[in-house]
Amino acid sequence: MMMSLYWGLPCFLFLMGIFVFVSNRKHLLSMLLSLEYIVLNLFFLLFIYLNLMDYSSFFSMMFLTFSVCEGALGLSILVSMIRTHGNDYFQSFNILQC
Repeated sequence: MMMSLYWGLPCFLFLMGIFVFVSNRKHLLSMLLSLEYIVLNLFFLLFIYLNLMDYSSFFSMMFLTFSVCEGALGLSILVSMIRTHGNDYFQSFNILQC
């Protein structure tokens, strides 16, 4: 029972994050927030796995470092998109256009 709670809840939260990411594609900011939610759930799953296997938490610190870099990159793309196009709607610009 306890083991299914360890893995069931984080997997359910991860699937809900994937569902929100796929269903909400209008604004870039909402997509970035759902991606950060997914990364947080992956960190939670990684932390549970490393604690159950008695490994060190060095890899989880590396994972957090890369997730912070991913968040900073997403925010910089958001700022550059707002500066060039005026909003964060995906329908307002064409990706193939230079």
